[in-house]
Amino acid sequence: MHVTVMADEALFDFLHMEMVSHVYKEPRCGRAEPDTKDRAFCVSTLESMGFRVGQGLIERLTRDSATFKDELDIMKFICKDFWMQVFRKQIDNLRTNHQGTYVLQDNKFALLTQLSSGKQYLEEAPKYLAYSCGVVRGALSNLGLESVVTAEVSLMPSCKFQVVIQKL
Repeated sequence: MHVTVMADEALFDFLHMEMVSHVYKEPRCGRAEPDTKDRAFCVSTLESMGFRVGQGLIERLTRDSATFKDELDIMKFICKDFWMQVFRKQIDNLRTNHQGTYVLQDNKFALLTQLSSGKQYLEEAPKYLAYSCGVVRGALSNLGLESVVTAEVSLMPSCKFQVVIQKL
């Protein structure tokens, strides 16, 4: 069983790297110096892919679970159960201002660990986080929470995801 899990992790990591590579080989993204609009298009493409995956995953994960009592309950589920299923560990820290903003700290984010921990890869990190932001946003959307999800890296492979719930 343990070997299968490790193989699954390696396959997921490889698939993710190839998705990012494929999107960034598109003419708009693959230029030596893509402009801000083109870079935003590439990030948006990856985020949209993740959004659809997040919607599907949360449907499967919550099929047999009880309903959530509030927004914080949903976020706790995302940080524990959902994160474990998608990224193989729980979030290390969840903070909130109790006004719809949540910060999820992952000290060893799975999709950044294959990149070097050196500063030279820090500027490359956002393109490897766009898909994950979409996965979280898609999951929350299917749970009834419209959100904006962004990610920030200051020291690899640590990552902070900020989730701002949109009040309708």
